[in-house]
Amino acid sequence: MKELILGGARSGKSRLAAERARASGAAVVYVATATADDEEMAARIEAHRQSRPRDWDLVEEPHALGVVLDREARPGRCLIIDCLTLWLSNVLAAGELESQKAALLEALETARGRVVLVSNEVGQGVVPGDPAARRFVDEAGQLHQAVAERCERVTWVSAGLPLTLKGEAP
Repeated sequence: MKELILGGARSGKSRLAAERARASGAAVVYVATATADDEEMAARIEAHRQSRPRDWDLVEEPHALGVVLDREARPGRCLIIDCLTLWLSNVLAAGELESQKAALLEALETARGRVVLVSNEVGQGVVPGDPAARRFVDEAGQLHQAVAERCERVTWVSAGLPLTLKGEAP
């Protein structure tokens, strides 16, 4: 089972992903894509780290999600990938978007076990004024569509409330 969980910032996406992982009964591997490039982000990462159960494994990977899926996804495991928009920022900045996106989508097609992908929906506001921000919104929208196509379930979260967009609600 592969699930994409989308929503706005602070909507409850990560909390829902954690709930789904716990409910799966599988061993959990948390795949973190964030990098601590400043003090505020380092504090956010630490808060996430402290909120996770101690028995969950952690893989920190800001770029090669396809490699991580190939290596870590298997029956009896639940991978949480948190989050795709941070990953998108990382691979865009590194000039690796096309190769890393292709690897991610290919690995997602064949991934075994449970995979829960978390991402911020950024395309519902005003079209950004600068070209880099417009490209990010465009790429995020295209990525979400491609990932959603490969997932059995897609869930939208707003104010902590999940709404199933594709597949059956648990």
